Amino acid sequence: MQEEISIPYTVIISPGNISGNIIAPASKSSMQRACAAALVKRGVSQIFNPGISNDDIASLGVIQNLGARVTQQDDGSLVIDSTDAAPKEDVEINFGESGLGIRMFTPIAALNAVNIDIVGRGSLTTRPMNFFDEILPQLGVEISSNNGLLPLHLKGALQPANIEIDGSLSSQFLTGLLLAFAAADASDVTIEVNDLKSKPYVDLTLKVMQDFGLKLPVNNNYQSFYFEKLQTGNKKTKVSYTVEGDWSGGAFLLVAGAIAGPIKVAGLEVQSTQADKAILSALQDCGCQLSVSDKEIEVAPAKLKAFQFDANDCPDLFPPLVALAAYCEGTTVIEGVERLTHKESNRALTLQDEFAKLGIEIVLQNNLMLIKGGTGVKGGVTHSRHDHRIAMACAVAALKAETAITIEEAAAVKKSYPNFYKHMEQLGVSLCAQ
Repeated sequence: MQEEISIPYTVIISPGNISGNIIAPASKSSMQRACAAALVKRGVSQIFNPGISNDDIASLGVIQNLGARVTQQDDGSLVIDSTDAAPKEDVEINFGESGLGIRMFTPIAALNAVNIDIVGRGSLTTRPMNFFDEILPQLGVEISSNNGLLPLHLKGALQPANIEIDGSLSSQFLTGLLLAFAAADASDVTIEVNDLKSKPYVDLTLKVMQDFGLKLPVNNNYQSFYFEKLQTGNKKTKVSYTVEGDWSGGAFLLVAGAIAGPIKVAGLEVQSTQADKAILSALQDCGCQLSVSDKEIEVAPAKLKAFQFDANDCPDLFPPLVALAAYCEGTTVIEGVERLTHKESNRALTLQDEFAKLGIEIVLQNNLMLIKGGTGVKGGVTHSRHDHRIAMACAVAALKAETAITIEEAAAVKKSYPNFYKHMEQLGVSLCAQ
């Protein structure tokens, strides 16, 4: 659908001020859920402002492998026809490096009574998938894995039933089950959830399900989700859905503005259910200049001070928050380190190692991360560790560093924000590619 954006292996960012207006990228959390909902809806859906990240492209490939037809319109929107979507024969699905994709689409794929092989690459091959080994057999699905890792082999068809799941690793598993149960017209069944994390992402899932006219469960304070016996979806004949701006990617832009702005960022819905909208509270607490309206967010530097932040429900904010904390006088404390182990890298250790190269000390204490800021950010050579958010954090940290910062494996940003470096240049960043 989209031409792949070319990004060099190494990017060098020189310090300097930034200014201007920028529109946040499309949210892959919103885009991927929309792809899943369009698939299970059984009908025609039109998606406006579609995402172009690698994870978005992987999701489009998945729904096509599962029988949906996708066409791009002249205005850039996508029309997805899933009226009779179903794989006619055994199929292999490749999720690339998308953690949300594999956790969300695996239960949906299991609705089909064919053999399905599920594969991925990079960091996804080391992420634990024991959840599926434990839960899917309870729903009538045959499954085998590589000792809890990829590849997975499964055969449905999934049958909704009363189950109890662990929500402490990720809410993404629950997202997949909610969509699969709705697609299977679950009736009088309950999903019990223990210790659910990232509740705002579940809110986003339920909102997308509602927007697409899918059957909605009763949410019992996030402890259980009950699909009523007689309730149905509203059977919308055609759905039009606009993908939200991405607060996860937008967080890096906003932090960049707080460090080296002023800038204005448009395209972020202030009423969004996205968890990473919480970046606004951190920006407010650190003392930067911040003005929020429905149309745009304006952010500019001031005397920045250390802050405390609970990231248990929004662990993807750790990288931009570390870049921000590096310029805040004093020790910033961020809670939620336990949520970082099974990301594209072990982000707690990766952030500690990469920012140490820049002269910033990070201390890990159980579930807490302590960033000792205000000591000056040095130039140096960093590595993304093949993690998109680490690459962006180092780039933002470079804006007021003593000398230039080099980012190796810089193309990792394509996973979520392919235009990141282009947008930084539009704001006035001096960037050199090698």
